[in-house]
Order: sequence, then C-alpha cells, then structure tokens
Amino acid sequence: MRFVRDEVFAFHMEIAGNGAVNFMDGARLGIDDPTVLTQVVNLVDELRLDQADADTKGDLFEHVLKQISQAGELGQFRTPRHVIRAIVQIVDPQIGETVYDPAAGTAGFLVAAYDHIRLHNSSPNATEEVELDGKMIKRGHGDKLSAAKWDILGNRTFYGNDVDPKMVHLATMNLTLRGLPHVRIRRRNVLTTTLDVQQKDELGLPQEGYSVVLANPPFSGRIDKDRIVDDVKVGTTTATEILFLKYMMDSLKPDGRCGVIVPEGVLFGSTGAHKELRWQLLENNTVEAVLSLPGGVFQPYSGVKTSVLMFKQGGSTDRVLFLHADNDGYKLDAKHDTSIDEDDLPGLVAAYLQREANWPTWYEQDDGQEWTEKWWFATADEIKANDYNLSAGRYRPLAQSQVEHRDPLELLDELAAVELEIMEEITQLRETLESVNS
Repeated sequence: MRFVRDEVFAFHMEIAGNGAVNFMDGARLGIDDPTVLTQVVNLVDELRLDQADADTKGDLFEHVLKQISQAGELGQFRTPRHVIRAIVQIVDPQIGETVYDPAAGTAGFLVAAYDHIRLHNSSPNATEEVELDGKMIKRGHGDKLSAAKWDILGNRTFYGNDVDPKMVHLATMNLTLRGLPHVRIRRRNVLTTTLDVQQKDELGLPQEGYSVVLANPPFSGRIDKDRIVDDVKVGTTTATEILFLKYMMDSLKPDGRCGVIVPEGVLFGSTGAHKELRWQLLENNTVEAVLSLPGGVFQPYSGVKTSVLMFKQGGSTDRVLFLHADNDGYKLDAKHDTSIDEDDLPGLVAAYLQREANWPTWYEQDDGQEWTEKWWFATADEIKANDYNLSAGRYRPLAQSQVEHRDPLELLDELAAVELEIMEEITQLRETLESVNS
C-alpha cells in the first residue's frame, strides 16, 4: 500500500498536474486495504475500457453517478437526464456558440449540449438509437463536423464552475471520458467572487458573456449576506435561487439564451426580491417560456415542485408560452426510475419549437370552447397585471371540472412553496431586527 500511495498515486498526480485539466487536484487514495484495492483494480481491468468508445465510457460513468446519488453519497440533487435533454432541445445550442453552467455538478448539462450539437451535425449513417434509462434516444457521431469545428467544440465551447471540489472532479472525469479532456470545470462560488477583464483573459473565458447558459443551481439555500458580491445582489435577499438567476441573467451575451430550473416559489413569491427579479426578467429580457415540471421529478432526492425558465438576454417580453407536464416518462413515485409510456415532454418541446405558429391558434380560439392542450400563452400586460407572476397555473384556461377538482398534489406543491417563502420572510425580518438591536 505504501508503494501505491507514495509512488503510483504520486506519479499520476504529477501527470495530471502537467495536463490541461488537473483532475487529481486535492485527490487522495481513499482505499487503505490491500485486498480491497486489488479487487477494485481487477474489476476495473475486466471492463476493458481501453477498447470502449467515449459514449460507452460516459454512459457507464453516468450509471455509476446515478447509483451513488441514489445512495445519498453526492450530497446534492442529480438532475434527471431526460429533463436535461428536453431543456437542451428547447435552448438548442449550436456549434460555434459558448455553453456555460455556473453550478455544473457532474456536468450533465454540458454533456447533453455536447451530444445535442453532435447529433445535429451527423448524417443518417452516423446516427443511431440507443437505450438509456429505459428510453430510446438518438445519438449522433458528428461526422459533418470539420477538424476545425471539432477543435472549437473540444476547446472553446464548454465552461463551468462548481463550489464543491468533489463535483469538480466528477464533472472533469465525466467530460474526459466522453472525449472532452480540455474542458475545464473550475472550483468557484460565483455568488461570492467576481472576475475582472484581466482575470477572464488569463483564464481564457469569454469577455462578452456566453451564448447559452444551462443550469440547475442550488435552491432553498442561503448564503452569508456579507459574502454576496454586489453584482448578484437583489434587494436584501440571501436566497441562492434568486442570486443565481440574477448572475445568469448578467452572464449572457446580447441575445444569449438561458434554460434554468427554479423552485416554483421564484415564479410567484411576494417578497421585494422576488418581484424585483421578475421585473428585471420581463422588462430587460425576453422571457420566452415557462415549463412546469411534475411534482416529484427530483425524487428520490426531493419532492420540491420546480419549473424551467427559458429567456433571452435583452429586449423586453411581449408574451410568454406556458408548458405544463403532468408526466415525464417515468413513474412519479419515491424512486422515479420506472419507465412509463405517458410522457408530455416531447410534445411540449415540439410546442415550444412551433411557438410562433401556435400563437395564432391560441389568440384566435373560441372563448366558449374548452382548451385541451398542455400549452397556452399569456401576454406581458396580463403578467404585469398579476404582479409579474410567472406561475403556469395562474394563466391556465381551466374547464369547470378542472376548477372543481384540482389535483391535491398540485395544491400541496403550492402550499409547500408558499411555506418556503414565509420562512424566508421570517428569516429576513429576524436578521433586520438583530442588526437594529446590535
């Protein structure tokens, strides 16, 4: 064990330190039993990873991540990959654009964006269907990409941060196995640190902002108010979900696009920070859509109700498309891993992509006719009249039977979101009183 720890492990740390990305930074050998180490080495050797392609190795690593996440070892939510793919299809990153995740976790969004770009640059002969988590998905090998574009994709497209060193290591490994060894995931808390022009230049980061931001940032968390940098402040709030959304708004280049998962309370919260953030979103940006996800989509980690905000930097909002998913293709139980046929996400992605053509259908509908689609629109004037509320349920055209028999789980989700908002207001009031008394 001493030889492995002091010679072999140290040798690999030296190699990693000389590479484009030091994936061994801060790593330590956690196995101290020679027998266990021998068993692990033999099992990994039997996988013959040197003969596997990048997609196979990446899928294997994702499977391992899923298992340790369900066992509670990662300490944070793992965003369901089918939800990530739906968001990426909507935001539609392209070759030549920069893609950024400020709370990268295990790099699920960056990997999905990479797969999306490859698929859209593949001929039919270089496209295949593979099974992933009980669903068939299309995967392309990017045969239409030139050598120059492959260089752009591998070296000047993907960027990310995470505050947790364990996540930085896992994200780096995930990207490396998939053929992206030069993508650097940095350890950084974007809510407490800033980078000036010179620092961005030294780190090779885009000065003008990013073309695409994709994220599922931490929510229902708080941060010490004295550590929050001025750039991300919204009123006096210390709620991470609000601060992250403000940061992402400012991280986009002009006309840049964002797809971000937020807790439902962000969409209708009544605190000053909530209202100010939604005002900025609607007045200074183009909010294009809100996708309401089913309650329980984050099981087994959390039952919190969430939605996805899609917006473009700059301009102002004229109308918003609301999309409502009752089912996401998996049984909404405590594990949320059993595949089912009912899946609203593909149809809702299609409705978003056809939103310009769908607007006349909605606008010219007969007021007396029941609306049965799972998408609808609200104008900016309607939203402003409702205190900038962006909750999909506020504008849903309900039939009489639906009004009388709302889903009890949906009501519980709304009550839980309101309770979180009340707790935030109580915390802010306590902090104010303590500062006055001191």
